Amino acid sequence: MGEVPTQIGPRLRTLRAATGRSLSSVAHELGISSSALSQIETGVMQPSVNRLIDLVGVLGVPVSAIFDDAGRFAPRPHDDRSDVSEQLPGVLVAHAGRMSPAALAEGVTYRRLSPASLPGVDWFESTYPPGSSSSVDGTMLVHAGYESGWVARGELTFEFADGKVRLGPGGSLSFPASRPHRVVNDTAEPAVAIWLTLTGPAAGAAGDAGAAAGDAGRAGGGGVDGEA
Repeated sequence: MGEVPTQIGPRLRTLRAATGRSLSSVAHELGISSSALSQIETGVMQPSVNRLIDLVGVLGVPVSAIFDDAGRFAPRPHDDRSDVSEQLPGVLVAHAGRMSPAALAEGVTYRRLSPASLPGVDWFESTYPPGSSSSVDGTMLVHAGYESGWVARGELTFEFADGKVRLGPGGSLSFPASRPHRVVNDTAEPAVAIWLTLTGPAAGAAGDAGAAAGDAGRAGGGGVDGEA
């Protein structure tokens, strides 16, 4: 990717201010010091994937919110300077190279794939450099919603409390985001995954469908191999 990654600290600070939360109260809920949160907001330190998702969860906003300029996002028709334009009534467009990725710890980047935030849906691309993971200290992530990921490039290992799944290009998986999980690239090549995260009623429906599919697979003798 040729774009300069977006420094998300100032956007996180803007989002926090919009919720009326103090630096100390958010830091306390995250279990980190006010100084550490301040370093994230000023761009001195980049958060891990886990920390980012914990942080937006505390603020009550979706991950996609970090890609909007809070308080002033408004697509401008036919404006080549805007990341997103409304070229036809109700049709939002983002051209290649305009949507900068967000820079996280260990060189991991997140890029929203939809031109604007979609209620109840986060659709994004994550890039993991060699040796990187979703958490530096090995902590597994737990959050609201239902996730479906597709590996576009390289290989990724998806760790769960009761096992792991390794996927290469074209492989996919779906699971409740409340299930502890961690993403690891233990190879010498970059890996890219596309994610769809559903929250609210859509997440419940997807979870029910996933559970039904799992039951049907087990009933038919189609077990799932932990190494794909």
